Amino acid sequence: MTLFGTAGIRGPVEEITPSLALSVAQAAGEPGTTFVVGRDGRETGPALAAAVEAGLESAGADVYRLGQVPTPTLAFASRGRRGVMLTASHNPPADNGIKLFADGVEYDSDAERAIDDRLADGSSPALADWDEWGRSAELEILDRYRDAVIEFVRDRFGDAGDATASPGPLADLSIAVDCGNGMASLATPQVLERLGADVVAVNATVDGHFVARESKPTPETLSEFSEFLAESGTSRAAERPRGTTARDGGFDLGLAHDGDADRLVVLGPEGDVIHEDTVLAVVAAHYAEASDADDPVVVTTPNASARIDEQVREAGGRVERVRLGALHEGIARERKHGGSGTEIVFAAEPWKHIHTAFGGWIDGVASAAVVAALVAEAGDTATVREPVTERPYRKVSVDCPDDAKADAMVALESALPRAFPEAAVDTDYGVRLEFDDASWVLVRPSGTEPYVRIYAESDAVDDLIADAREVVEDAIAETA
Repeated sequence: MTLFGTAGIRGPVEEITPSLALSVAQAAGEPGTTFVVGRDGRETGPALAAAVEAGLESAGADVYRLGQVPTPTLAFASRGRRGVMLTASHNPPADNGIKLFADGVEYDSDAERAIDDRLADGSSPALADWDEWGRSAELEILDRYRDAVIEFVRDRFGDAGDATASPGPLADLSIAVDCGNGMASLATPQVLERLGADVVAVNATVDGHFVARESKPTPETLSEFSEFLAESGTSRAAERPRGTTARDGGFDLGLAHDGDADRLVVLGPEGDVIHEDTVLAVVAAHYAEASDADDPVVVTTPNASARIDEQVREAGGRVERVRLGALHEGIARERKHGGSGTEIVFAAEPWKHIHTAFGGWIDGVASAAVVAALVAEAGDTATVREPVTERPYRKVSVDCPDDAKADAMVALESALPRAFPEAAVDTDYGVRLEFDDASWVLVRPSGTEPYVRIYAESDAVDDLIADAREVVEDAIAETA
């Protein structure tokens, strides 16, 4: 039995039921523990939250109810205790999910496996004795979380002190934020305004149907927002997305979130989506350069661009990779094996960032504030991204039956290096080949679909994909 994927438990509500939520909570709770419980704006959230609360209390845990909050706010509140967030992040509105935290960090694979094991036999976990059931209360946490993000950014960008004593590090910056009817509505516009920015919030009413656009922010779903940014730049804003306020002139920056505010998409003033690996490289280089450590380390994932390695190396740091969905495990690994001068300064996969000096969780609100501060410091988005070499990037899927994936990947561990003898090879998480010109290709099995994925970045990306695909197809044909 495996309930957990790379981002907790997630799926359609026919699977993520109150009965499941109750059982998971009973398996997670125990006498003497304290949990915070939050939810995003989905219609099924209140019922699932009630089931989680009942499960935790009947297992002996005390519960603080946070209500509707961004996922990073729940993670912030889980420091020194545990947490459960009811969210399906960027999934459609009919989905929901259960994500568990301990001391500000997502449950690792061992902790998730323990929950699986307790539920494996199909029986309900044991209840606490009648006089050991937990108690519950409400807890207001949003103001404290927003204050913490603001303090973190002001301290990093030379504007520490009383927030009312200076205009803030984002003074004179104009920002449009597309909250996507999600939980960012409760945090990002407020944080940016208090840091001094002139903010226009778009789709900033929490709505579990995501009426304005799909919850996942992509160039396609953000097309209306992109047009709004472009039109604002020429003072032509007659047709605006739902929920905006009138303003003349353009914006310096556009920011967009998913349903629970752990993801961030960055757009330029003309509405162009800035590549997620470029954003990651810029922020990673900032943290590496600002670090006083002898060995500043950035943790990322195998599918992340070599442009990150280039920027971090130039800033005096190094990059280490960990499997998708396991940034917290990569951080723990590097802290354990690093020397006395090692500092994990940043951890991220495309769209999702952990600001380790702030906390151990993925935080799109903090990312919005940090990216905005970097733009304010540089003067514009073009200057921020100018040092980053952006090579063409492609991802393709090759059909592969689920039962053939393991054998195919074993074959590819030797077949790909033979086909590309000039490349450096890493087989920790799939097969990743890196070339002297910073081109790279990654081959890994899909965890949810019958495919083997090929990711590549190169000035000759089509040729690299074609050559890799031939090797992958041959390996699948031989092992299927």
